[in-house]
Amino acid sequence: MSQTIELPRTSGPDSGLGGAWRVIVRNDDHNTFDGVASTLARFIPGITLDRGYRIADQIHNTGQAIVWSGHQELAEHYWSQLQDAGLTMAPLEKA
Repeated sequence: MSQTIELPRTSGPDSGLGGAWRVIVRNDDHNTFDGVASTLARFIPGITLDRGYRIADQIHNTGQAIVWSGHQELAEHYWSQLQDAGLTMAPLEKA
């Protein structure tokens, strides 16, 4: 008799399991590292302030960063929250 072994999940929900929409924050001249980091930590599940700073650094150095990916409805929700908070957003992108 064969046995099925379920491997542990290595990432959170909506991180590749049907998640086809990307929320991307772009670099700008008016948001500070503190502002970007705290906004990401406040609105995106699983992003701590420390991780927010690492993402803010990536945005600064590369011009943008994917901050969340998943199902379209949630992507639209997070995108709107981040835009309303003053971050510069790229259009939603389908993966």
